[in-house]
This record gives sequence, C-alpha cells and structure tokens, in this order.
Amino acid sequence: MSDSTGARRARLDQPLEAQRRLIPRPTYDEETFGIFAEKFARFMGTATFLVYMTLFVTLWVLWNVVAPEQLRFDPFPFIFLTLMLSLQASYAAPLILLAQNRQEMRDKVVAEQDRQANARAHADMEFLTREVASLRMSVGEVATRDYLRSELRNLLSELDARQQPPEPDPDEESHT
Repeated sequence: MSDSTGARRARLDQPLEAQRRLIPRPTYDEETFGIFAEKFARFMGTATFLVYMTLFVTLWVLWNVVAPEQLRFDPFPFIFLTLMLSLQASYAAPLILLAQNRQEMRDKVVAEQDRQANARAHADMEFLTREVASLRMSVGEVATRDYLRSELRNLLSELDARQQPPEPDPDEESHT
C-alpha cells in the first residue's frame, strides 16, 4: 500500500473513481416498470391465467402428438415446451418479487401513518382523560340539583314550622 492507488483504495472517506462501462446501462422509468410488474403479478394470480396456461400446454402437447410428423415442432419429451415454461418462470419470479417489494414499501408507509394516527389518538385520549378528571373534581365542588332540592325542602319545612303557632302544652292547661 505504499503506492498512491493502494493508499487511495484503503481510504473509506473518499469516493471511488467512476468506472466506465463497456455496455451502457439501460434507462427506464422505474414507476412504469413497477406498475407493469404489479399488473403482471396480479394477472398471474388469477384463475384466468391458470386456464390460459392449461390451454396453452394442452394445445402444445396435442399438436405435437396428433399433428402430422412434418408439422410437429417439439416431439416427445417436449424439450422446447419445458424451455418455454422455464423462460416464462424466469421472468415471472423477478416480476412477482418486484411487485411484492413495492407492496411492502406501500405497507410500510401505511403502517407508519397508522402508527402516527394511533399516537395522536392516544395523546388526545390522555388529554381528554385529564380534562374529564378535572371536570369531575370541579363538579364535586358544585352543588347538584338533588342537593339544592333537599336543602330547599329542609328550609321550607323549617319555615313552615316557624309559621305555625305552637301547640298548647297539655300540662299547662291543667294548671290553670
């Protein structure tokens, strides 16, 4: 590592030199490609796709068994059919994985939004709980309707008792 290139590669705080590619990397719109992958993955998960694939394989096998010898293009053991199905699977698997990754990213965003909404709801509930507790404490100091009614009844009975003349005492009448 005494030379300048060895020392430069050993340093992690400096970016590597840009490497030129012999074959340019293809450019494409990731969003458009992702939407295509999702539609493709959804279609592959349907009964329609299974019916189409079953019909395709059935027709392929029937043609290569029943058709005249010179028109057969894939005789038994159907090597070309195996190649076609493998090719279809080799493209389907990455497209399905891409669609799953996009769905996972959307699920993460939704989960984060749900978590934030739950946190806000929890904070709101705690605030409302404190408010209800303070209202209960305040109401405990306020006279209730039933309390006022009972106090008014007591006052009314006291007033009635004061307005009525006192009843003569039977002992006093006998002395006179």
